[in-house]
Amino acid sequence: MEFTLRPELAELRRQVRTFVDERIVPVEAQIIAEDRQKKYDTLRGLSEQARAAGLWTPHLPERLGGRGLGITGMCTLFREMGRSPVGARVFNCDAPDQGNMDLLLSAGSAQIQEQYLMPLARGETTSAFSMTEPAPGAGADPSNLRTRAVKDGDHWVIDGHKWYSTGGGDAAFLIVMARTAGEPGRGKSGPNDASMFVVDRHAPGVEHVRDVGVMAEPLLAHREAEMRFHSVRVPESAVLGNIGDGFRLAQKRLVPARLTHCMRWLGLADRTLELCKAYITTRESFGHVLARHQLIQKMIADAATDIHAGNLMTWHCAWMLENGQAKEARPYSSMAKTHVARTLCKVLDDAIQMHGSLGFSEDKPFASWYRHARSARIADGPDEVHEVLIARDYLTAGLNLLVG
Repeated sequence: MEFTLRPELAELRRQVRTFVDERIVPVEAQIIAEDRQKKYDTLRGLSEQARAAGLWTPHLPERLGGRGLGITGMCTLFREMGRSPVGARVFNCDAPDQGNMDLLLSAGSAQIQEQYLMPLARGETTSAFSMTEPAPGAGADPSNLRTRAVKDGDHWVIDGHKWYSTGGGDAAFLIVMARTAGEPGRGKSGPNDASMFVVDRHAPGVEHVRDVGVMAEPLLAHREAEMRFHSVRVPESAVLGNIGDGFRLAQKRLVPARLTHCMRWLGLADRTLELCKAYITTRESFGHVLARHQLIQKMIADAATDIHAGNLMTWHCAWMLENGQAKEARPYSSMAKTHVARTLCKVLDDAIQMHGSLGFSEDKPFASWYRHARSARIADGPDEVHEVLIARDYLTAGLNLLVG
């Protein structure tokens, strides 16, 4: 595995880092304030600058306006975008749109790509991914899937209840996971019992019930929509892939999506530690600057080690995906996701502690960032589900820990 970036990618990384630090970070509070009023002037202005600089959707193929970097190239740039909570959105690389673009690109028909992918790639629309359901529906256990699609002539009729469809309220379309065979419950549901459908957000029968109030303040597209589907009719052309491909496509989307989350989280963790360094090397307490106290040094050492370890885990898994080892990469993506999610939460928690009452205040961004970061240990599968998968593969499949 090669850790030296090729010159053109290293230059792109420098450009993105400079753009984030010099253009986005100084106005991120303004972007957030405008978002509360449903205004996006500053965000759109920066997006146009990113597009003009050739930094727009770099993960997409060139024919869609990107740079066709592949997932290891994405690792390089997404870490820099993640330094700001609004950074990825400026470059049209935020969740869920980025993952949905990749899914439509790989599984969408030419018609779907023209109608839905192209406007999404241009930044003219947003999208949502509707898989999670309120209890007793699908959450960590996808076999509980209750939303159902029934064939009716040359259409499918969808009925169901979803929530945590991030950005669903404002989306132009939703990718909906629905049961097309079998029954909910472990042992009753098979691997080919679900399918994915592209559904127009404003189609008859699509109801936006509410945005679910959560621990973190809503931010840009990260509003957790509750949706209901009342006999929503979609044509056969709305199917992604083939009928019965739902669970397979979900894995195809979620494994790299976990990594893109990791990349963005690592960028924010790294920036957090930089802010800590600036503070503890100047703030004096008990006769010394804080950086000379061993307990503070322990926090810094742990954070630096965890960020570096998460970075290597993410790189390794991305390298596997790029080399056609998607199935083999699954447990490694679970390792990366659980480790980096916990690292981000721990780094932010320690940052608050190192800054004392200042860190707990809104004068520093750590409290706000932590409220968003806490969802990382639940999104795309809670820690416990990933740990079960890792343990299972180690105990039964001979998971190799000393890779290389």
